[in-house]
Order: sequence, then structure tokens, then C-alpha cells
Amino acid sequence: MALSAHLAELSERHRVLEQKLAEALTHPSIDNLELSQLKREKLKLKDAINKLKEGQTEH
Repeated sequence: MALSAHLAELSERHRVLEQKLAEALTHPSIDNLELSQLKREKLKLKDAINKLKEGQTEH
């Protein structure tokens, strides 16, 4: 998979998680564990995206 395609895929997954998180926050019955898991996964994706972008700028 090309680097740009991989970045696009990670960015899309990050965007989807961001939407899920925003939607979950509108529901008062949201489980705190589920909320934490969504936030953690979103952060992992953001870190992966940043790491790939840093690798691109070094070359």
C-alpha cells in the first residue's frame, strides 16, 4: 500500500472515530469505558498519522 493511501485510510478512520465520539457525547447514557476506548483509539490513530507524516518530511 502506498504511503499516501495508508495516510488517507488512517485519516478516514480517525474522522469516523471523531464522529462516533461526538455522537456518543450527546447521549447521557454513554458508558465511560466505551468513551475511554474511543478516545484511546482516536489518539492511537492520530499518533500513527503524525509518525507517518514525520517520516515523509525526513525524506
